[in-house]
Amino acid sequence: METFLIKALQLIVALAFLVIIHEFGHFIFSRIFGIKVEKFYMFFDPYFSLFKWKPKPKPGADPNKSSWRDTEYGIGWLPLGGYCKIAGMIDESMDTEQMKQEPKPWEFRTKPAWQRLLVMLGGVLFNFILAILIYAGIAMHWGSQYIPFDAATEGFDFTPAAQKVGFRNGDIPYMADGVLLDASKGDYPYKMADAKVVTVIRNHKDTVNIAIPDDFLFRLNDDKGFLAYRLPVYIDRIVPGEAAAKAGLKEGDHIIAVDTIPTPSYSELTAALHNYADKKVPVTVERDGKTLQIEMTPNSHGKLGFQLRPLTAVYKPVTISYNFFESFPKGWEIGTTTLSNYVSSMRHVFSQEGAESLGGFGAIGNMFPERWNWLSFWEITAFLSVALAFMNIIPIPGLDGGHVMFLLWEIITGKQAPEKVLIAAQYVGMAFLLLLLLYANGNDIFRAFFK
Repeated sequence: METFLIKALQLIVALAFLVIIHEFGHFIFSRIFGIKVEKFYMFFDPYFSLFKWKPKPKPGADPNKSSWRDTEYGIGWLPLGGYCKIAGMIDESMDTEQMKQEPKPWEFRTKPAWQRLLVMLGGVLFNFILAILIYAGIAMHWGSQYIPFDAATEGFDFTPAAQKVGFRNGDIPYMADGVLLDASKGDYPYKMADAKVVTVIRNHKDTVNIAIPDDFLFRLNDDKGFLAYRLPVYIDRIVPGEAAAKAGLKEGDHIIAVDTIPTPSYSELTAALHNYADKKVPVTVERDGKTLQIEMTPNSHGKLGFQLRPLTAVYKPVTISYNFFESFPKGWEIGTTTLSNYVSSMRHVFSQEGAESLGGFGAIGNMFPERWNWLSFWEITAFLSVALAFMNIIPIPGLDGGHVMFLLWEIITGKQAPEKVLIAAQYVGMAFLLLLLLYANGNDIFRAFFK
């Protein structure tokens, strides 16, 4: 329950932040062009709101001009988004009564098409800028740390789905579709999963080509991952009173085998020890350049009772620091790369496997770690900001992209789409988005309880 609440809290905080920035983009451009914003809300407020405030009008203000004082600011009770209600616009509020009235000079519909276009693009633009700023902040505060492939002497562990297509534990990534992979680029797992052919180094000398099926990205959904650096079994701390302590293991010992089973990584060790729960077994250990064989008895859970050295204490990482001015180009690099990879992956969505893999709030929430970690939180939030920007620009009525589509038509043809068409398109788009929302969250429920 605690894990669920932590993930839910991270999800709500991230989405609230992203949505308010998105809507603020619409708000800012509306105000630049003198368009009245009737309501600006964090979260939705059906029937009632938790908080609302509307500034007093400025004495002597021009009634034909709008100001920030015309807006009601508030916080709703339904934490699934937020909204910015722009006067004289056909949006999700479906306020058709206002549209029947005589157009006012401060309404959205009376402004030139190019101004209305910028208003609609404001949310997408602000989300993408936000992602770049977050990535820049991460670079400046935490820097960039990675382990070179050639430093990982034990290679990588691969998930069952990856092993089914030909990867083996111990393989080291080398190329994706003939292009050298770079460990310093955090997107190498995606490049491998999205490639046609991946080349790996096996046994530290052989190059092996692995054909990647078209639906490989979706096969990875159940595994919640793809690959990870193998963690050699170096003991960092002994738990007093447990099997390791009783057998005389020491900090710094390197476990290399259980009975006759080699254990180059912790994953092999846990699998081997599981078969010897509550049974005496010889364990091979390297200590000070010597090889020892020590008998010990794992507990009923197949554990010896020690903590591992962290990965960065086994493999020397490369750390890159960025100052204030260096962080922004790095933020731009990561943001544009993330967007490019995300757009590229969208082609898979239109397959059967892609449709089955769609997820809703549950899938998004599971992206966050089980414990609050600021670095992970900001990395995921930045990714979601990129995703939100792209998804909103898709030309579906009900999304910003739908409005952009009609506005581009108006700019190109010089003719505004009839109001009836806009209203009908909005209804169709909203119905489609509602069905998509139900389907995606239905997938979450199905995977949680029946898969």
